[in-house]
Amino acid sequence: MKGVNGQILEINLSTGTIIKKSIPDQYYELFLGGRGLGIKLLQDYLPHPEIDAMSEANPLIFMPGLFCGYPIPSSSRTTMITKSPITSPKNGNSKFASTISYSNMGGFIGAEIKYAGYDGIVFIGKSTKPVYLFVENGEAELRDASKFWGMGTNEFDQAIIREVGDRRFESAYIGPGAENGVMFGSVINTGARAAGRGGTGCVMGSKKLKAIVVRGDKTPEVDNHKQYLQLLEMARLTFGADSEAKQRWRYGGTANALQFSSDRGSQAVKNYSEGTFAGIENINADAARKQVWNRDFACYSCHLACKKSGFAKGAYGGAVNEGVEYETGTMLGANLLIDNLNGLNKLVETADDYGIDIISVGNVIGFLMECYEKKLIDIGFLDGIDLKWGNVDAAMAMIHKIGNMDGIGNHASKGVKYLSEFIGQGSGDFAIHVKGHELAAWNVQGYAKSYGISYTTANRGACHMTGGEVSGQNNAALRDTLGACSFASSFYKEELHYRHFVEALTGIQLTEDAFMQTGERIFNLERILNCRDGFRREDDVLPERFFKDAYTSGPQQGKILDRTEFKEIMDDYYSMRGWNVITGIPEEEKLKTLRLI
Repeated sequence: MKGVNGQILEINLSTGTIIKKSIPDQYYELFLGGRGLGIKLLQDYLPHPEIDAMSEANPLIFMPGLFCGYPIPSSSRTTMITKSPITSPKNGNSKFASTISYSNMGGFIGAEIKYAGYDGIVFIGKSTKPVYLFVENGEAELRDASKFWGMGTNEFDQAIIREVGDRRFESAYIGPGAENGVMFGSVINTGARAAGRGGTGCVMGSKKLKAIVVRGDKTPEVDNHKQYLQLLEMARLTFGADSEAKQRWRYGGTANALQFSSDRGSQAVKNYSEGTFAGIENINADAARKQVWNRDFACYSCHLACKKSGFAKGAYGGAVNEGVEYETGTMLGANLLIDNLNGLNKLVETADDYGIDIISVGNVIGFLMECYEKKLIDIGFLDGIDLKWGNVDAAMAMIHKIGNMDGIGNHASKGVKYLSEFIGQGSGDFAIHVKGHELAAWNVQGYAKSYGISYTTANRGACHMTGGEVSGQNNAALRDTLGACSFASSFYKEELHYRHFVEALTGIQLTEDAFMQTGERIFNLERILNCRDGFRREDDVLPERFFKDAYTSGPQQGKILDRTEFKEIMDDYYSMRGWNVITGIPEEEKLKTLRLI
């Protein structure tokens, strides 16, 4: 098959063995690449359920999207796939039961993996000492990383380039947080892009794998070169147009949503107890553009340049490698009632340097702030940190505690679900997670059919990028499979449809229905693997806060979710999915239709 390399690289960290493994054409026909192909490989590598995510048996898979390495605009994303170290079912049969986990990042690493001759890299086993994987044009070796162990991500990003002596290499790596075992450890690449969600970095750290470093100069051959060039020209004209949408992304990136979300009452504020933040104008995109940002930069082959960097002055000043985005600005800003822009940037920088997921750490700190305010815990429990709302220094101290797993940080590093069970006293009602995975920065009141469904049914645990309706979820799975960025999907109209690129690259001809069924197949396979580990409909539940605690201000003031109404929404969802409405398990007929059995 053209358009793909047809092989992956398998690294056994326990033995040091490195082999090239061919992938059957049928796998590409059914799952294409990226997240889809990665989930199929995860199924192959996990022959039985309830495997310990931190064991040698759990694989860690780097999967560039099908489009990675081609100049298809905004299509450079790579998905990491593994078994989650942080989720668990209500009534599983094993303490090791957990969901699948996937985490998606942009940047340049996916293109280089493809250029090096591989459609993915799979790590199995565990190393006894810190190592990194070095790959150049198909040749691979494990190298000692002992001198890098404990190094923050900012320092390592520069140190590894000096080590290999060539800036053309791209790398993906973990920081001290993931090395130490923080359950929500992330994986960073290009200094600023993160596969933050689901604990992929924690799994990587458990394997003593500090980084992968890769470059190559080979591109898979295209099946229909004429069609491919025509599509690229169409994309050039579409993305090259000076459109309002493109300029909006360049101006503020996702930080544009800070003001928008607060204004409509959908922002996570004060541990999700409110949806509108009074101090939003101090940390929104306009404030950052005027006070901090001086550079816009992009991922591979992207016209949108939504990433920002700059320099903050005064208290908490210094270089800002990754400007505040919506999720980071909300979770370490509005959610903690912090409206100090420089302080907020410093919190983001510090969490990234430790290599810990900012969405989860913002949840954890917000939860502890509320426990402290309600006197469920005291300052002694917090190791002397006066963890009050809006306190930048206290939040910073807690990030250091978590990153080093020191004192209270050891408990906090295990996430909100663990903390609420440890603290008790009714704190579970405002512990904001689904299946143990913390929610993202979008609140739920007033948005049950979108964020409510997305959070409850996401296969990795709470996720805002999954999509609320069935078709949206299938679309999201497809985008991750292709390596396409969700921010650019609106530019791909019918004439420039993703499926046309699939046909030009690989020769696989798909109708619109067959193309969408690919996304449905991927989502259902993930669900099957979760059900195999004991997850059922009873696990698809939102935190109690959304049914009990009405907002006191903003456009959604007074709103709470209605339990009966939300149950009906979920009943309709399972029916549309072809899943058993009582158990949430996909029906046999549906699986046969999707060629999963």
